[in-house]
Amino acid sequence: MKRRTVYSASLSMMFALALLMVSCRNKPQQKPIKMESRQEQTTTPDSTVYGVCGDGTMMHTLQLITDAGDTMTYALPDTEDGSQPVVGGLLAGDRLAVVGGRPLDGERTARKVINLTTLQGKWISLDKNFEILEGGEVKSNIEAEKNPWTSWKIFNGKLLLNRDTFNIDELGSDSLYLENHAGIFVYKRAK
Repeated sequence: MKRRTVYSASLSMMFALALLMVSCRNKPQQKPIKMESRQEQTTTPDSTVYGVCGDGTMMHTLQLITDAGDTMTYALPDTEDGSQPVVGGLLAGDRLAVVGGRPLDGERTARKVINLTTLQGKWISLDKNFEILEGGEVKSNIEAEKNPWTSWKIFNGKLLLNRDTFNIDELGSDSLYLENHAGIFVYKRAK
């Protein structure tokens, strides 16, 4: 009886081993999925230059007095679609974020200019009601909102609201158009 039990156990183990070998054969190896970590996403340095719009600013020229105290001049060439790279307007004394472009005829150019003074303020839509404050803070005015934005910054010409990244398509005195992979979001300025 003892022999029969050992024989049955051995036979069962051999069958399981054979089944395991057959099931693993001829299967392509799966490549590991590379997940981009949060640290890898932020290794790109921010090329944005911050400062104040200078008195020497004209229609196609921006004078920027940087936070470091340097005065820089940027040409403002038209973009491929014929629009200017400036959102929010240019007014002497306004705080700006500037992303440089490729030099044109030896001149420094601006690829994107965001008027931070115009960006700050209260914005509303059907489902959002928030205020962009100085210093990177966002205040939500809807208490029941599930994931309210609490912080903002400009990074390489894009607006980051918490972890959401947006292109600023249009910024005026009364309207803000933000675009990302989920669509275009339209806000109007609250009074």
